[in-house]
Amino acid sequence: MTAATETPLALYIHWPFCRAKCPYCDFNSHVAQEIDHTRFAAAYRREMAHMAAHYGDGRKLVSVFFGGGTPSLMPPSLVAGTLEDADRYFGLSSDVEISAEANPTSSEAAMFEGFRAAGVNRITLGVQSLRDVGLGFLGREHSAADARAAITAARRSFSRASIDLIYARRDQTLADWEAELNEALDLGLTHMSLYQLTIEQGTIFHTRSRRGERLVPTDDLAAEMYEATDDIMTGAGLPAYEISNHAATGETCRHNLVYWRAQDWIGIGPGAHGRLNAPGGRLGLATRRSPAAWLDAVEANGHAIDIVTEDDREASVAESLMMGMRLADGVPLVAMDTRFGPRASWLDEDAMARYIAADMLEIDRGNLRATRAGRLLLDGMLADLLPDHPPAG
Repeated sequence: MTAATETPLALYIHWPFCRAKCPYCDFNSHVAQEIDHTRFAAAYRREMAHMAAHYGDGRKLVSVFFGGGTPSLMPPSLVAGTLEDADRYFGLSSDVEISAEANPTSSEAAMFEGFRAAGVNRITLGVQSLRDVGLGFLGREHSAADARAAITAARRSFSRASIDLIYARRDQTLADWEAELNEALDLGLTHMSLYQLTIEQGTIFHTRSRRGERLVPTDDLAAEMYEATDDIMTGAGLPAYEISNHAATGETCRHNLVYWRAQDWIGIGPGAHGRLNAPGGRLGLATRRSPAAWLDAVEANGHAIDIVTEDDREASVAESLMMGMRLADGVPLVAMDTRFGPRASWLDEDAMARYIAADMLEIDRGNLRATRAGRLLLDGMLADLLPDHPPAG
């Protein structure tokens, strides 16, 4: 395939293993008693070589992201070898962002120095809560004290550290969340991902919810929590650059921006996804989800690509709007016109005008963006903004 060479290229590496399955998690994660790290290293190398040869187009990587699962369970030597392979097959840009997800247990925090020596320069900690009762509810293995110690260790080892927190939990009050968030800000972080708890299909929480258990607050309280989060984080100098992600100036996550800007990334590992611009639309790749099946396929074929999709122009428009409108900057209208043609062919301008009049959308410096009120109803707005007719070819 031929991709636009000026489009940034990122690499996602999926480590599928966890110590335990959290009740809210719908990611491709597995609990395993034994892991053959040597076999995984060889399989990562083979699949990476295949992906670079067929989809790399000679571009150097602007970002590498180790996600999971729990990548902090990986031996640092495996991380180092995988990054050496990424440099060999793709090349790393001079200012490449290399991120890894980690859990705050003491055993995993001890790996930070090894990860830094391997080349990781950004760590994101799955703290999820600074309250022991909240951690118990979320099925986490660490304590609030473990989380604070891990944050201190992460900031000592990495110049860039972020945490994830989950709010709008059962029995959590607005005052509780405001206090917890302010305590997190006191830790001196420059990036936080703050997610409202959602009940995803296939999770333990979904099963419990279907049995009638209440796990999340009312919609009105959740909306109040979202607005309070926005106010507190903006006041602290970490405004939202995406609906759930907040950062100080210059501290945004480059890898996630590749996703939200519908740019190009390649995924390797079990169940990894990739998206690439292609003539006429977008190419989607997904590998086999089962770690055992993925290993077998890579060893037999050099890759474990299981699903290949080719989105047409209409689907590419939908992706660009759906992802781009999550960003505080919104969607650049002129760039969309250049890519997709006359505006009326990819945007329902009457719907846009109605939402602007209702103070749900605005046009700011040529970008169509959601207001704070609009961000609370973004999914419904996006459906209305797409034209009813297929875009003209």
